Amino acid sequence: MSDSLKLENQICHRLYIASNGLTRLYRPLLKDLELTYPQYIVMMALWEKDLLTMGELSKNTSMDKGFLTTTIKRLADQKIITLKTDAKDSRKKIVKLTAKGTKLKVKAEKIPEMLICKVSECLKSEINFEEFKKSLDILNSAIKDIK
Repeated sequence: MSDSLKLENQICHRLYIASNGLTRLYRPLLKDLELTYPQYIVMMALWEKDLLTMGELSKNTSMDKGFLTTTIKRLADQKIITLKTDAKDSRKKIVKLTAKGTKLKVKAEKIPEMLICKVSECLKSEINFEEFKKSLDILNSAIKDIK
């Protein structure tokens, strides 16, 4: 077997493992908000800028529109957001926070720091998260530009 096909030599596999691990670490932190990790991502985008079209939300979160539709429906069922048809273009749907969704932001503000603490505990040392984020941004930007 070629060494290039060994899992231990794959960057993508390491990212897959890390992504799944971080999502698992988020679960107990998000339990109080009654949100899944994908719902949390949508909410962060809306807390940053409310009244987004589905297209804008898809772009801002990098979520597939089909998956995003399911996530939005569940948030609407929880009365955290509303989904309205755009008055100017009936093909567009506008996503808006409800009062309940806006109030969740206060509870959520502590979550990023709590996650960093959890990760630091796991590592038993500090990690430079700013440098790590920059490296991931460079990688994600390069991947996005590949056709």
